[in-house]
Amino acid sequence: MSVTREKGDYWVTSSDVAAVLRWELRLEGLCRAEVCIPLAGHRDAVDGEALNLARLAELIGRPLAVSVEDQAAYLGPPFERFGATVGQLEAPDFSLPDLDGRMHRLSDHRGSKILLAAWASW
Repeated sequence: MSVTREKGDYWVTSSDVAAVLRWELRLEGLCRAEVCIPLAGHRDAVDGEALNLARLAELIGRPLAVSVEDQAAYLGPPFERFGATVGQLEAPDFSLPDLDGRMHRLSDHRGSKILLAAWASW
């Protein structure tokens, strides 16, 4: 997928969206089978054959992570999914491999003090 940055927004071609995500840009909006995300009235979301990922993420209430250098983009799960855990100050469960490839789940360490170090290139 080819991601470009222009004026703080991230753009991808509709053909890349169709090839990678199987969503198509139609008159009704961004569609997959019979489900469509209406884009009418959101002219800043589409420019010809390009789709503004930042605007799309905002419209559907999902976080967006983009690396133009690596030509990668990720639309996270809906914000509502994390509302309850944020209010409780409890992190949602996830799994990550250690340096030896062994998987570890956060829930396996509940009740213990752990240090989670995160790093991002952006």
